[in-house]
Amino acid sequence: MERFKILYAEDDDTIALLTKDALEEKYLVTHCKNGQEALLSFTNNNFDLCIFDIMMPKMDGFSLAESIRKVNNDIPIIFLSAKTHKDDRIKGLKTGADDYLIKPFSIEELELKIQVFIRRSLKTTIHEDQIYTLENLIFDAKNYTVTDQNTKTILTQREAELLQLFLDNKDEVLKRELILTKLWGSDDYFLGRSLDVFISRLRKILSSQDNITIENLHGIGFRLKSRK
Repeated sequence: MERFKILYAEDDDTIALLTKDALEEKYLVTHCKNGQEALLSFTNNNFDLCIFDIMMPKMDGFSLAESIRKVNNDIPIIFLSAKTHKDDRIKGLKTGADDYLIKPFSIEELELKIQVFIRRSLKTTIHEDQIYTLENLIFDAKNYTVTDQNTKTILTQREAELLQLFLDNKDEVLKRELILTKLWGSDDYFLGRSLDVFISRLRKILSSQDNITIENLHGIGFRLKSRK
């Protein structure tokens, strides 16, 4: 079986060497020392997953992720950073990252997160060729797009998976643990905060529809509710 290809951007030589050596036992890893080098490598090669430091010379991880998301909404992006502030983690997710590990991190935890994305790539959550209609919105699950008359919004894969999960269970309560486990493969504390960010994004996308809301059932979960 062809090995999973990882683009890894990290300017700290010691961390990069240790991490790359550990991951290369299972994966094909391309290491870049700055964001510009990583973006060039991404443009010229095919990768299955990206792992980025945030504080890098020439182009930081946030800018790198934003540039990649302009051309590819599907590839998983994991941030590894010493930036521990909540606002930094939220900013990372808003740039399109799928996960965020705080330094110092364990290789075992990083590998577990990578394996979650591998399982997702082998068994896609999205049901292709499925079109959903929500009042005036059309959600194309295959192409990750939501269209409202003449406006088209392109979702990330994680956003599309979450929206489809809600639509497949419309008017039903989805427990937080179920959503986290289904989409991330885990239900730890930080992923719970990540889920809240994605819920906020979907609420903004659905805000033009008066009869569609995502309700928060405190301590339980969420429900996409149609008032019609």
